[in-house]
Amino acid sequence: MHPNIQTSVGTPFPPPLTTDTAVDSGGSNGPGLATVVRMVLEKPVMVIGTRGCCMCHVVQKLLQGLGVNPPVYEVDEGDEAAVADELSRKIVGGDDGGRVHFPAVFVGGKLFGGLERVMATHISGELVPMLKDAGALWL
Repeated sequence: MHPNIQTSVGTPFPPPLTTDTAVDSGGSNGPGLATVVRMVLEKPVMVIGTRGCCMCHVVQKLLQGLGVNPPVYEVDEGDEAAVADELSRKIVGGDDGGRVHFPAVFVGGKLFGGLERVMATHISGELVPMLKDAGALWL
């Protein structure tokens, strides 16, 4: 996009992405599944999607437009099944048939749904109060 601009204190601007704005699975160098599960449980809102998924991008932009800056975990295509299985077991309780599909939006440590559910609750006016209850919005 644009080159980093050095500030007077020598730190690059814009600042590099952190886990508060984007999380890259990065293959074997990225965070492990346990870290992703922990982040889902700790963050008010988190988006998990396949790398380069346009629906994940739409969810992220919608939430950002409402004032929420969710961390986004991008899953490599080869890791989709393992990540979905782990999230289904640890968070959704996949033993009863629940399964995570990408993009997956987690609100308050629970699976909220995908793009369709986010859009439907936004249109109905239920999304903002839900985000406030989860601690993702303060106003």
